[in-house]
Amino acid sequence: MTGPVTGRATGHIDVHAHVLTDSYRAAWIASGVDRPDGMPAWPAWDAETALGVMDEVGIAASVLSISSPGVHLGEPRATARLAARQNDELSAIAAAHPSRFAFAASLPVPDVGAALAELRRAVVLPGCDAVSLHTNEGGQYLGDPELEPLMAELDRLGSTVIVHPSSPACWEATALGRPRPLMEFLFDTTRAVANLLLNGVLGRYRDITWVVPHYGGTLSVLADRVSLFTLAGLLPDAEADLDVLAELGRLYYDTAGTPFPRVLPAMVSIVGTDRVLYGSDYPFTPAAGVRQAAEVLDAHPLVEEGNRALLRRNAEALFPRLAAAMAG
Repeated sequence: MTGPVTGRATGHIDVHAHVLTDSYRAAWIASGVDRPDGMPAWPAWDAETALGVMDEVGIAASVLSISSPGVHLGEPRATARLAARQNDELSAIAAAHPSRFAFAASLPVPDVGAALAELRRAVVLPGCDAVSLHTNEGGQYLGDPELEPLMAELDRLGSTVIVHPSSPACWEATALGRPRPLMEFLFDTTRAVANLLLNGVLGRYRDITWVVPHYGGTLSVLADRVSLFTLAGLLPDAEADLDVLAELGRLYYDTAGTPFPRVLPAMVSIVGTDRVLYGSDYPFTPAAGVRQAAEVLDAHPLVEEGNRALLRRNAEALFPRLAAAMAG
């Protein structure tokens, strides 16, 4: 098995990398959450350790974002304060390491007014190269009509939106007592993307670039089924001429999780390799897991024939400011 490439000139750009600041962890623990999404504990994160893992694995730069449960604390003002503080702290991290880190701004959704205000404030912060949205916030999914003003502004700005799954509102019944990242995250990603698609958001707002996590969740299995239902007229909320596979082919998909040996090749059959981005899911995937996944990726035929450089070029096209900083 081929080991990972470690040179920053050829290394991946990680679009699915997380950061947990002390203030973020403290806010959630104070609200009674010490096992995020049913996981055993909050992982540790600091910039120097993260950079060491990146160097070892062959990650040239990372676009940092806040993972689930995000910034939605339930109370609107507390949520807005947490979003703003995290954006400021992530900006400071990116500013300290401009060629290694960028960040995706968190927004206090579902309060659309507060989300718009924070979006306009955060996008001019140093290192802000994207926006982070979760599949749902308090049961309100991406694609919900109430989010239309936010979608319009993201489109006007030409934003890159990095999606991250969250626990569904009904997780107590569906997770069967297991951590929600095991299955629910993949289902929730599929649910959110399908809602964006069928509600016409993807079609109306063509200047938003969407990055879908975990190789599309279960989209590779369900894409043909959604297409069939649409063509058969069984989805009255979907436009009759909606080309499901073409719309899914416009999105980007990251490799975080367990994409090999089955799922990512299936997704590539729909979208091709020019829509695939590298994702580590560090530190929720610990360093040993990141190393192992990188070795599997580097040894796979999708990467062997020059596609490591292709994956990097895919990301550089989405993050030109970061690419310029990396180039020196």
